[in-house]
Amino acid sequence: MKLSNFNFNLPEELLAEFPAENRDESRLMVVNRKDGTIEHKLFKDLIDYFDEGDVMVLNNTKVFPARLYGNKEKTGARIEVFLLRELNEEQRLWDVLVDPARKIRIGNKLYFGEDDSLVAEVIDNTTSRGRTLRFLYDGSYEEFRIKLRELGETPIPKYISREVVPEDEERYQTIYATEEGAVAAPTAGLHFSKHLLKRLEIKGVDFAKVTLHIGLGTFNPVEVEDLSKHKMDSEELIILQEACDIVNNAKANKKKICAVGTTSMRALESAVSSNQTLNTFNGWTNKFIFPPYDFSIADCMVTNFHMPKSTLMMMISAFAGHDLMMKAYEEAVKEGYKFYSYGDAMLII
Repeated sequence: MKLSNFNFNLPEELLAEFPAENRDESRLMVVNRKDGTIEHKLFKDLIDYFDEGDVMVLNNTKVFPARLYGNKEKTGARIEVFLLRELNEEQRLWDVLVDPARKIRIGNKLYFGEDDSLVAEVIDNTTSRGRTLRFLYDGSYEEFRIKLRELGETPIPKYISREVVPEDEERYQTIYATEEGAVAAPTAGLHFSKHLLKRLEIKGVDFAKVTLHIGLGTFNPVEVEDLSKHKMDSEELIILQEACDIVNNAKANKKKICAVGTTSMRALESAVSSNQTLNTFNGWTNKFIFPPYDFSIADCMVTNFHMPKSTLMMMISAFAGHDLMMKAYEEAVKEGYKFYSYGDAMLII
């Protein structure tokens, strides 16, 4: 499979700028791999496809307000700083992206907040836009993190061509997000409402929580025609024994295991034992899944509609089968489904 196999024409108006009014009332395309059929439903109809003892694997990572705006010393130029990951808690060192990058050099200072209450010094270059910052702040570490949260805004993806609104803080977050550390939401999970989760629970569906902290690498374009040469960024992954027990028990009892989102699927596939069961995991994964690929744990998945030539679309194609996936995407465009982070959903069974 080559990069060009994953191209399709996506009309701009199908990129969702806002989420559906109610989480579980976004549209749901149901793609059946066995008989090649496509159905059109609402997300809350998901419950009809699961029974007692089936398991949904949820990524409980929580998005932190990673986008800050500061001013460069002397010139006052406005600089966007996107927090990627904390390198050292004690020294307050962070890996960040800066924009515009050409103006930011080692030794520069950036001031944040109306009262310049937070200052950062550039101490290293990492990539063309990447820098290492040391934050200078007098308070305790907890106070420093509170200050970052106050000054930061919800990091909705760049393609959404509007300003961040207060509602984004809640809507660009799953309702089961508990473990802070992601700079992008696991978007398939955005469709679950409290009411729908409760109904699934009453029906006897189990939930296994994994934590994969999504980095900006998820949006990195693939720039090589030969997919085997593409390198994924590493992301932190934690899978506890409790999740393994739930998944492995369901597998042993031949129950359905549904990965909610490409990140949950990557988590599962990063921690498979040689006898096809789920292991605990605490480390980093740069797993890249593209066709052909044999999946070991999940037998169905929930996902959003992804961008042409994206690594996410490649994984979906590996799971559903390339021809069926392209047929489903063609249908999605024709039927006006909304794409990407705030868009509609797909259930592949």
